[in-house]
Amino acid sequence: MSLVARHLEENGLSTVIIGSARDIVEECGVARFIFTDFPLGNPCGKPWDVAMQRSIVGMALDLLERAWMPRMTIQTQFCWDNDEWREGFMRVDESNREALARAGEERRQMQADMKKGL
Repeated sequence: MSLVARHLEENGLSTVIIGSARDIVEECGVARFIFTDFPLGNPCGKPWDVAMQRSIVGMALDLLERAWMPRMTIQTQFCWDNDEWREGFMRVDESNREALARAGEERRQMQADMKKGL
């Protein structure tokens, strides 16, 4: 999405990215970025927390309107309930290596079958 945002900005359409992968998004050089320090897949807030989600989207709209310099990053004040998700994030060890390898092989097989039209 970050590269799409850059393309849109270059063509005159203002954008705001809301995301959780700060290093990646900032490296892409987006114009406006709302950073939430949440597990990937939850950039707009916790599931079912409508007030939080509205607040984060509101911050994005405010940034769209009021950004005062290029490549603005604003971090939300919200916190996830606990940091347990960090411990397992992107972890591969003996406890999950076989299951991850099996899931990867199943995904590759499904993609190959889709290409063949099966």
